[in-house]
Amino acid sequence: MRWSCVVLPVLLAACGQTTGADILRVAAWPVPQLAGMLAAPSEREAAWDGEPAEAAPGETALRLMLGSRRGVATLLQEEGERRLWRTPGGVVVATEGARVVATAGLREILAATRFDGADPLARLAAGDEGEWRGTRVVDVMRSGSDPARMRFGVRLDCRMRASAAAEETLLLEETCRGDARFTNRFWADARSGAVFRSEQWVGEGLPLLVVEIVATPAPAEVMSLPR
Repeated sequence: MRWSCVVLPVLLAACGQTTGADILRVAAWPVPQLAGMLAAPSEREAAWDGEPAEAAPGETALRLMLGSRRGVATLLQEEGERRLWRTPGGVVVATEGARVVATAGLREILAATRFDGADPLARLAAGDEGEWRGTRVVDVMRSGSDPARMRFGVRLDCRMRASAAAEETLLLEETCRGDARFTNRFWADARSGAVFRSEQWVGEGLPLLVVEIVATPAPAEVMSLPR
């Protein structure tokens, strides 16, 4: 069994001093220089506005949409398939490939994602066809440090299937049931398997988070979401 995870620092939570930023900083990317870069309000949702973020030539950014709110998140750090992105207003998302596995700065925080085995979304990159199933467990919490707002071990049993959405475009629909019920959608290039748009569940009581690729292409280079 292989677990792919971003782990919630339970000891900090018990001390009543944990913010969503602490979760990502301490658990996922324990790099000292990030300490001052992930400041997010602990008792309210982070602002999405601020100076417009722009991707440098040849780099990729993410356009994030949650209901009526909008923001562009630029890359802070990457380690293998894991990447950390932040909007100018302080909304932070962590991704593994095209999957959002943790968030900070929202009124509901996705604190941890653990897969029982491989993420079914990785089957797309491998060129597999058909229907894929997978199980994962997530931890969610309201912004702030009240332990009563934390919910650990939310089990999700998911089924994913791909269909042609348009010429050279695949639509992957992931239907999840268990302790929460929702449907994620991923749009991918049928040739490369690179996901360029998605709608993903990031917590109960929140709209699906829309993630789109924003890039300033380098000369003679086509940008896509890293897989």
